[in-house]
Order: sequence, then structure tokens, then C-alpha cells
Amino acid sequence: MNTPAPATKPRKPRYPATVKRVQRITPRMVRVTFTGPELENFGWNGPAAHIKLIFSTGEMRTYTPRRFDPQTRTLEVQFVLHGAGPASEWAERVQVGDKLVIAGPGGRFSLDRTVGHWWIAGDESAIPAVGTLLDALPDSAAAEVHLEVADADDEIEFASPAKTTITWHHRRAPDAWGAELDEAARAAAIPDGGMVWVACEASAMRGIRKYFLADRGLPASSLVTRGYWRVGEANHPDHDYGEDEPARS
Repeated sequence: MNTPAPATKPRKPRYPATVKRVQRITPRMVRVTFTGPELENFGWNGPAAHIKLIFSTGEMRTYTPRRFDPQTRTLEVQFVLHGAGPASEWAERVQVGDKLVIAGPGGRFSLDRTVGHWWIAGDESAIPAVGTLLDALPDSAAAEVHLEVADADDEIEFASPAKTTITWHHRRAPDAWGAELDEAARAAAIPDGGMVWVACEASAMRGIRKYFLADRGLPASSLVTRGYWRVGEANHPDHDYGEDEPARS
């Protein structure tokens, strides 16, 4: 008897793209705007989505598309400059006219516009995703945002239709990833029906997720958590949602 081959996951669409504009937002963040006729078919799928950037070396890295304009076929990606690594090094030296391939978008997050209160937390890696989320929130929502960065040089402006408060936390030590966010979580007031959205270093995210589930008793359905990167790991998977963390200790 022939056994059918397992179904393969369809490959996401790929779009050759050219760098149209390069802007330094902060000393450690670069805005790169891509364009190309193929981007006419780019399927923007809402806030906190992800794309794959495929460099000429064949290496791929996952990023959040910050903005997409279908009329001009331009796609904005924001890069945190963190030293060694193909994407960071590329963004350090990128110039107008450079080319790469963009695959995607992907992601399973779907914004519930009926939620009245959001508690949002992230580190530098999550700043673009937080921006897309704040852009998409309705004016009926309130958002309490906590962002952990190295220092004041990393702070940027956000706009949102929602009633938003943003608190910037400066990291207490260069390697204290997520410590400020964990502290902020323990002081958080989450009303019934509120949503929590957290994206940061993977181990820090798991600690925050476990706290909200086990200590605060929040339902798992009220949490959206993402491990965008992990200390000591070169290319962390883009599907780390922390859902292996049990709801009770």
C-alpha cells in the first residue's frame, strides 16, 4: 500500500526588492524603505506580522514590516543595530539601490478591536511591532505600553488613535534582558477583559508569561507572547509563542 507523503507547508511569496531610502531613526535603529514592482502583490496582513529578509548570502532573518503603502509599492522595515549578525551588519552599511528578497508576510496574530484595554511590553526588537499595533488600535481602546531599551537614545515617538501611555525603561545592566519588563508586569493592573501583548528575549518572555498565568491567574486566551530572540542563539525561530509554559507552577 502506498503511503501518501506528508503535506508540505506552502512557501510564502517572494518579492525582489530594492532599497529606496535609508534613514537613521536613533543611533541604534535604521529605517529602510524598499520598493519594487513585485511588491504590488504584497499581502499586508495587519499588525505584528513578520517577513523574511533573504540576503545575497542566502541567510534569512525575520522582521516585522513597519509600514506598507500599496499605492507606491513601498515597504518599511526598521533594523536594530546590535553588532555581529547578517541583518545588523547589512543595515549598518546599506545604501540606496541595494537589493534583497522579501518573503511573506506571515504571523497568526489577529487584532480584536473590541478589547478595551491593552497592556503591551517589549524590548528594542519589538519596537516596530508595537508601532504597528498602536497604529491599528481603535480610539475606543486604551493602551499601557512598557518598552525596555539601553538608554534614552533609543526612545522614539509613537502615534495611535487609542488612549496611550508609554513608559520607557532603561536597562539596569547591559545583559539584564527583560528585567525591567518583568518588574513592570508585576505592577500591572489588568482589568477584566484586558489583553496582554509581550514580545522580547525568549527567556524573559517566558518568565513574564508564567507570572501572568500562574501568579495572577490570567486566562491564556488573554495573552499574546512572542520570543523574538534568545541570548546566545543566532537565528531564533519566528514561531516562539511561549505556549510550552504551563499555566500553573
